[in-house]
Amino acid sequence: MKEETKIKTDSLKAWLLAARPKTLSGAAVPVMIGVALAYTDAPLYGDDVFSWTAALLCLLFAFTMQIDANFINDFFDFANGTDNNETRLGPRRACAQGWVKLESMKQAIALTTCLACVIGLPLVWYGGLEMILVGIICVVFCFLYTTHFSYLGLGDLLVLVFFGLVPVCISYYLQLHTVTWQVFLASLACGLVIDALLIVNNFRDRDTDKEAGKNTIIVRLGSKTGLQLYLGVGVGAVILGGTFWMNGHPLAFFLPFIYFILHVFTYLKIKRIDKGKALNLCLGETARNIFIYGLCVVVGVLLI
Repeated sequence: MKEETKIKTDSLKAWLLAARPKTLSGAAVPVMIGVALAYTDAPLYGDDVFSWTAALLCLLFAFTMQIDANFINDFFDFANGTDNNETRLGPRRACAQGWVKLESMKQAIALTTCLACVIGLPLVWYGGLEMILVGIICVVFCFLYTTHFSYLGLGDLLVLVFFGLVPVCISYYLQLHTVTWQVFLASLACGLVIDALLIVNNFRDRDTDKEAGKNTIIVRLGSKTGLQLYLGVGVGAVILGGTFWMNGHPLAFFLPFIYFILHVFTYLKIKRIDKGKALNLCLGETARNIFIYGLCVVVGVLLI
């Protein structure tokens, strides 16, 4: 008997699978980098300007929004017929498998959206009323990604913005009320690293996405371009990491080469496998690589 048949509808295990905890590293890394940069720069702006409470709230907000996005993706992909158990190559999804009822998922989406707003509201104290606008934009695009933008090939751009620019820069801004060029370039590097996860996902699903009318970059430009893009985001992240060296954090530039070596190995594996469910292994490796990148940058920033 397959594992999914043992899962009771709306059970705790079903909800854990729907939340996709393995994706939380992608939410944590940008905040970790932004907070680490703010922590090391804080002495330049005066005593006691750094707040661990604000840092923790940023992390909790990122986690909650990621889970919310996962629920939204699960619900709308099933409702739109994109998730098909017979053709799906990726991990099984809760609604499609019947692990979670559609009505229950609707309620969960409402709950996690409200929870994210509650967690994010105190950040207004640290960053001003403009944080309300940032929060609204995050929530709106959380919905629009799955329902509209992913079908238009704009997913990679949104990853760059909402897993790079926004979390890194806002995590820094909430502490020091400014954003430097170093932070901006670091946020772009982070966005590129995390985009690798979307690229390998879209590379694996290119045939089924095409049938479903989901015009990702790889569907539009082909698998060869997808492979080049996967390798390219790693190269771009390492190059942009030069900003750490130029700003007195040489270790934060050199340590991520550990990530890059692993990234190249994963790229070669994707190229060799090319199609099928075996690419899920590369998806897991990419998530691991993202976490290693974040760890290398944070350690490098904090040590020197």
